Amino acid sequence: MKKCMTICAVICAGFVLASCGSSKESAYRKAYEKAQAQENTTVIEQQTSAQVVAPVVERQVTDNQTTDNSDNVSVRAEKVELVSGSGIKGFGVVVGSFGLKANAENLQSRIAGSQIVFNPANNMYRVIATTFDNKADAVQSRNNLRAQYPDAWLLYSK
Repeated sequence: MKKCMTICAVICAGFVLASCGSSKESAYRKAYEKAQAQENTTVIEQQTSAQVVAPVVERQVTDNQTTDNSDNVSVRAEKVELVSGSGIKGFGVVVGSFGLKANAENLQSRIAGSQIVFNPANNMYRVIATTFDNKADAVQSRNNLRAQYPDAWLLYSK
């Protein structure tokens, strides 16, 4: 009789332990899905809050040669506040975007003459490597910086 009760107790303990593992996995799965949903909504909010000027490409064809108007590059317009640096002009080349100020400061320390701006609409710190009054110079600088920072983009500060 004791043998039978011991076997039943071991089997019950096995079921209890097995069921605990699946509840942990279920809890982790729910937390992961919740984090994914928050991340997706944040990305959508960032995309809708930023104004993107769609590029309009004008082409001129002469003697079978096509020339594109290189000034027609997309620009993101945001209202930003200067956090550190000498100041920003109308157009800036952003080489990094961070949620934490410390990360932005780390990148700024490696780029001479760069600035940090803060966008309060989406709580992002932007590291601006160069800043210009006109778009053409900013486009040229962005193209040069893409050798080192492939995701560099143009920011028009409102």
